[in-house]
Amino acid sequence: MRFDRRMAMAGLAVGAMMPAVAKALPQRLPPRLRRGDMVGLVAPAGLIGDAFDLALVTETVAAMGLVPKVGPSVLSRDGYLAGSDAARAADVNAMYADPVVKAVFAVRGGWGCARILPLLDWGLIARNPKLLVGFSDVTALHMGFAARAGFSTIHGPNAGGDWGKLSWDSFRAVAFEGGTPLYRNPAGDDDRLVQDAGRTRTLRGGRASGRLLGGNLTVLTALMGTPWLPDFTGAILFLEDVEEAEYRIDRMMTQLALGGVLGKVAGVVFGKCTRCISQGAGLGNFTLTEVLQRHLAELGVPVFEGLMVGHVANQFSLPIGVRAEMDADAGTLRLLEPAVG
Repeated sequence: MRFDRRMAMAGLAVGAMMPAVAKALPQRLPPRLRRGDMVGLVAPAGLIGDAFDLALVTETVAAMGLVPKVGPSVLSRDGYLAGSDAARAADVNAMYADPVVKAVFAVRGGWGCARILPLLDWGLIARNPKLLVGFSDVTALHMGFAARAGFSTIHGPNAGGDWGKLSWDSFRAVAFEGGTPLYRNPAGDDDRLVQDAGRTRTLRGGRASGRLLGGNLTVLTALMGTPWLPDFTGAILFLEDVEEAEYRIDRMMTQLALGGVLGKVAGVVFGKCTRCISQGAGLGNFTLTEVLQRHLAELGVPVFEGLMVGHVANQFSLPIGVRAEMDADAGTLRLLEPAVG
């Protein structure tokens, strides 16, 4: 048996000595979005820039058929943050307190969501199920909501991100239509005998089902040992990242193993790791796939990589907390239940 499997299993014992993660809460369905609904725009992490950048965001939301309501602190600045921690948390709390607001969109990621977790009114949020939409640093909020709120959220494009056809169609199917789509990368259309674009790689075949949990690898591992992580027992773990060298991915996957997370999951989908290649490392380096194989292939659960999730121009919207089934041989993920009511 290789060391990776031993680390994952040893992590179960180590995890028993760490702060307990939140047990899975009964899931409720936030309302689906409908044309004409008002949605809140918040900047829980990095600053957005100026009013011209914000205008593009509000126009994007309006093009969805929704009415944007901009949080008071969205254009604020405190260093690299969009205002103080208290102000950013207040914007989120206010959107969940407003009965007219039907969902909450993060304008962008960056860094800062974890800083506001202790400042959010979790009782208020739990009493008012509404979709939270965003990705990257917003993973901290998704994990907090999965641990404390008891309703699904959507790991998908930030309001200020790219909204190509795949992104919009995927989001609409989940958030507006209440569908249970099959996520399969579109076939590439590059001019070559064998297509390379859109391919997935099976690291260990098979099928598994469980509730979807995950997001950005860096942000998720930064929450290890805190009370803001949900219980990953039986979950389908999905991960993505950007501009992380292979050794740092190795380090973070090791942390997930030692922390007991990898030993609990029913399957793993590693999405896109954009620009995660060291320059000039040569033969003395592991590839990303080799790093993932060493950590995941011997867990005894299905694993594949390459699903269109993460820092890419077009990405799928994955509802967190919703049951799904993965097929590692086919490179697909299918929702087993809707994310909205």
